[in-house]
Amino acid sequence: MSRKDPCQKQACEIQKCLQANNYVESKCEAALQEMRKCCARFTKGRSVCCSGFEREEMEREKAKLTSKGISPPPQ
Repeated sequence: MSRKDPCQKQACEIQKCLQANNYVESKCEAALQEMRKCCARFTKGRSVCCSGFEREEMEREKAKLTSKGISPPPQ
């Protein structure tokens, strides 16, 4: 029996918000932030819904290192 995705509720809230706001992401920033918080609480790979947010976080970290003149580790 598979477990329910721990961030599914937040993912659904994002979809509802986007649909209600003609897919204008800026109008759903609160829902997106809640999703980021949920994804941060769980270990990588635990939530399928978080895969895009995990990728976003990796890109953000890579950009932060690069701006400091540090080469990011190879993947």
